[in-house]
Amino acid sequence: MGIFQSVIDFILNLGSAIFVPLIILIIGLIARMPLKKAFMSAVTLGVAFTGMSMVISFMSDAVSPASEAMAKNTGISLPALDLGWTGAASITWSWSYAFVFFAVVLGVNFIMLLLNLTKTLNVDMWNVWGKALTAYLVYFISGSLVAGFIAAVVQVVLELKMGDMFQRHIQDLTGIPLVTVTHLMNISAVLMLPVNIVMDKIPFFNKKADTSALKAKIGIFSENSVMGFIIGVLLGFGAAYGISGSLNLGIKVATAMALFPMISKMFMQSLSPLADAMSEMMKKRFKDREVFIGLDWPILAGRSEIWVTAIILVPIFIGYAMILPGNQVLPLAGIINYSIAVGGLLLTGGNLYRMITLGIIYTPLYLYGATYLAPVLTGLAKKTGAVDLKGGSITWSSIEGPEFRILFAEAANLNVVAIIGFIMFIAMFVWLYKYMAKEPVPSARYEEVKD
Repeated sequence: MGIFQSVIDFILNLGSAIFVPLIILIIGLIARMPLKKAFMSAVTLGVAFTGMSMVISFMSDAVSPASEAMAKNTGISLPALDLGWTGAASITWSWSYAFVFFAVVLGVNFIMLLLNLTKTLNVDMWNVWGKALTAYLVYFISGSLVAGFIAAVVQVVLELKMGDMFQRHIQDLTGIPLVTVTHLMNISAVLMLPVNIVMDKIPFFNKKADTSALKAKIGIFSENSVMGFIIGVLLGFGAAYGISGSLNLGIKVATAMALFPMISKMFMQSLSPLADAMSEMMKKRFKDREVFIGLDWPILAGRSEIWVTAIILVPIFIGYAMILPGNQVLPLAGIINYSIAVGGLLLTGGNLYRMITLGIIYTPLYLYGATYLAPVLTGLAKKTGAVDLKGGSITWSSIEGPEFRILFAEAANLNVVAIIGFIMFIAMFVWLYKYMAKEPVPSARYEEVKD
């Protein structure tokens, strides 16, 4: 067991920019890609992930201090410190059982592929910690380690099925064939579905409203860099940065917004040859069978709708923190809520009107989810010594899949309301699966904007 844990620790220390491309290299060779071509695909993918991580960090480093300043200007003080996903991941990896979930993820995926219950091969091993976090949360609340492992298994199954259901939409959004996203944040689309269906009946929400379509209405103001600059300047004024600070923040956000689509093209360059090789291999060995490569969400980060939505929601996130009764979290490190933005993108096909509306409606869920998580994450940190706590509590303001995690934990604790809620949630997941199967891909979904 100690040797296995040492191997896992070594892999984790490599980082996702090395580990995921290494897996892609191995898969490429299995799919009979020439070594040179497979190696180039792997290296390009590593560059794409590294570049995207750098720009995301650059964006976060620019926006987070502004949101903190905005919060200080309001005078609010909330007890739970938001460490963001990086803090949550570090604490989760310190749990003695965390490394076992590599086997859980691989085992469930292998069985489902073997039984033809999924088309998705998840190579996003970096986010195994998310399954461990779910398991620990359920274990902490229910006292049952078995229930924690069952929750992790259910999460893996749902992530694979989401990979299946969103694949053709992701391909349309990114232009990358046979690639999908197997991240839990996609699950935000489940609770968003009823509101989105109501929007289907409202003409305003049925106009094509991604950033490309909006050029017909607002011209240069729909350009990534210009939108980023305007949003950044307004955020700076909200944070009382003054003219100079606001303009500088505007340029930083504009820079990130301009770089996102450039870097996203590298994902296509690296993954398209692999998708072609995998497709040929599957045609030869399995008639009418295809396999999707499941990756982390940054392959979608080139879609500017994600960033427009996430940044517009920053002051709304802080506003909710001020007024929601029972909330204990001031969103700081997790202020950019990728879960709402990515789930909204996949559900609506990049319709900004819908994405922003859904964000406004569902943001409170994440603050209450983070409040619920605070004693769990704080307890684990104290138990393992992963973080030097100086009083107070810690949490993650944009925790992914709070509805799934909390409902399962409370259901495992024999809370009757939660058991009913979890059954309803799974029923809604099935509803979403069928809805997305019928839904046209984003490029054919809405009417063109008319003057």
